[in-house]
Amino acid sequence: QVQLVESGGGSVQAGGSLRLSCAVSGISPYSMGWFRQAPGQEREGVAGFVGGWTTYADSVKGRFTISKDNSKNTLYLQMNSLKPEDTAMYYCAAAAGRTALSSLLKKEAFPYWGQGTQVTVSS
Repeated sequence: QVQLVESGGGSVQAGGSLRLSCAVSGISPYSMGWFRQAPGQEREGVAGFVGGWTTYADSVKGRFTISKDNSKNTLYLQMNSLKPEDTAMYYCAAAAGRTALSSLLKKEAFPYWGQGTQVTVSS
């Protein structure tokens, strides 16, 4: 059974930092991503990781960093210089095989999802 469990969310003031983690079991995914969904909005891709390559949404470039520890089967998202518009539920997603870099920010590319962790940024 595949499980993805996110942690590390919380409430911070604008300009602060958080580090999200996503522990994976039941699969050793080659492709992974972080997505977020604010109330009333579509789920959007934030950052993706495949085979050491990374991609980011324009809104987070230079502020967020995605990384993966294969020994721990865990995905991370370091979020710096947080803004109120970063407030959302953050989800990690995984796929067993190689996902095209151009598809890493598309939710349709991932069959496995975590339950999410809330990030709230106050001004």
